[in-house]
Amino acid sequence: MKTLFPLAAAAGLAMALAAGAVQAQAPSRETATTILCLEANGRSVPPVCTVPASRLDPREFICLCSEGGMRTVAPLCPAGVAPPPESAALQRARREAMKGGTLVGGTFQGKPMCVAPRTPTR
Repeated sequence: MKTLFPLAAAAGLAMALAAGAVQAQAPSRETATTILCLEANGRSVPPVCTVPASRLDPREFICLCSEGGMRTVAPLCPAGVAPPPESAALQRARREAMKGGTLVGGTFQGKPMCVAPRTPTR
């Protein structure tokens, strides 16, 4: 009985820490950023994101770069703004901008280097 209590306490602490890690990235929609996975040359690789099981909730709980690439923070495009089309010039610009680990504030041809918001499947 004495060994069961510390084991249960440790398990509870581990679950609380894991829940805290998921909550740390949860407000991605409020901060208007998302995660991109970028290779060294600036090419985008799709991230693997855990999202709510709701077609109405566009949040992303956590995104990982399991297919490769560097995990980079990128701004979401505001309403009425389209992301820049993929090109070799955009990849070069992203390669330079991602050195700080973020594309927030980066521009390409006078427009923000933003990402289209995730739209839940209908």
